[in-house]
Parts: sequence; structure tokens; C-alpha cells
Amino acid sequence: MRKLAVAVVVLTGGLLLYAATDFAAWGDPESPASDSDVSKHFIAETGVDTEVPNMVTAVLADYRGFDTMFETVVIFIAGIAILAILKLTGKDATKTPGKRKDEVDDAPDLIVTHTVRLLVPIIQLFAFYVLAHGHVSPGGGFQGGVIMGASFILVALAWDLPRAMDRLSVDRAILLAGVGILIYAGIGLLAMFLGGEFLDYAELSTIFPVSREMARYHAMLGVEIGVAFTVTTVMFAIYASLSSKGRLEGGL
Repeated sequence: MRKLAVAVVVLTGGLLLYAATDFAAWGDPESPASDSDVSKHFIAETGVDTEVPNMVTAVLADYRGFDTMFETVVIFIAGIAILAILKLTGKDATKTPGKRKDEVDDAPDLIVTHTVRLLVPIIQLFAFYVLAHGHVSPGGGFQGGVIMGASFILVALAWDLPRAMDRLSVDRAILLAGVGILIYAGIGLLAMFLGGEFLDYAELSTIFPVSREMARYHAMLGVEIGVAFTVTTVMFAIYASLSSKGRLEGGL
């Protein structure tokens, strides 16, 4: 089975490397991405269409909103797959679970735990800043979600996995990951109910006292929040499952 897995990985990697030879040279001004009318429109009209100074956020959350939504779905599916693969069944489920760190002789290091107590609120506050400030500077739902997820992982590393799961259990994490996707899709459906197309944020101006451009601006923040929910919770759920080999106890 292991040889088959290695063969599949090598074959897939070979196909990807072969396909990469068709890419345009790095920085080639004549490449399709650089020389197309679509790219020129993004560069010239993003600020006019969306009132968003950060072109990257506008492209990802607005022009490519449908694509980005399914990127978020892929993250959710990846988390579910890892949890399903590592879930204990049959013989493994009968093994005696490992002891928690607080049940063994070595207590958590006081210097580490007190430092983490000080750092976690700052990390989480910075995650909110990165999420909310993604319209005007580097950031957004993916980046803010990773930072927020890292704060929960830091708690697990400083104490133990059960201590972190007291704050965010894996079951709750998967539930919140689904909520994040529903927030994203829900904003798109709301635009449809208002007479527009799916994820046509401008239609939200009919229920909010803002222009169509500002409606797109504010709706992008909404979908970024949904992305942050999914990324944060899936990231922690994957760590919890991998670090404990599916037992969700003890951890590293």
C-alpha cells in the first residue's frame, strides 16, 4: 500500500512539473495574465467599482468571489477528511488513552504558560486587525484566520491539547467552520433574493443606506469574516487531530 501511495505521489508530482513548463516566464509582460483586457480592467477600475484600495482583496473577495468561496469549501473538506482518516476505529479505539500532561509528574513550564497568557490576547487582537484591515493593506480572512488559529495551537503547545479544547473543541470547530461557509454563501444568496446574481454585492445597497460601490466594500468584509471562521477552526481541528493521532488527547 505504501509503495502504491509513493507511486501516485511521484506520478502526480511529475505531471505537475510537466504542466509547469507551459507557464509564461516570470514577469513576462506579454503573458496572457499581463496582456489581457481583464487584468487592465482590474488595475484601472477596482477602486471605482468597489471603493477598496487593496486590489488583491477586491479581486479575491469580489471579482473572484465564487472561486474564493469554493477555496474555503476545500479547506473545510480537507479538515473533515483528515479527521475522518485519523479517527480511531476498531482495534485502535480499544487502546488505553494517553495521560494528560497535568496527570503526569512534569507540570507545564510556568515561564512558558505565563508568557503565552500575555501573548494570546495580543495575537488574537492582531488577528482581528488583519481581518478587518484587509481592505486597505495586506490581510483578510485567510491571513486573520491563520493567526487566530495559531493562538489556539499556542495554548495547546504551552499546556496540553485538552486545555486548548476547553476553549475550542473539535466538534465546535467543525460546526463553526460550516457556519463560516454559510456566512459567505448567505451573503451571495441575499444578493440573489434582492434581484441580482449570486455574490453580486452591489444589490445589498437596496437594504443598506450606502452606494452600490460601498455595498460591495462592506459585503467583502462580511465574506472575509466567513472565511476567517472556517480557516481558524479547520486549522485548529487539523492540528488537534494530527498531534494526537486522532485521539484528541494529550497532543505533542
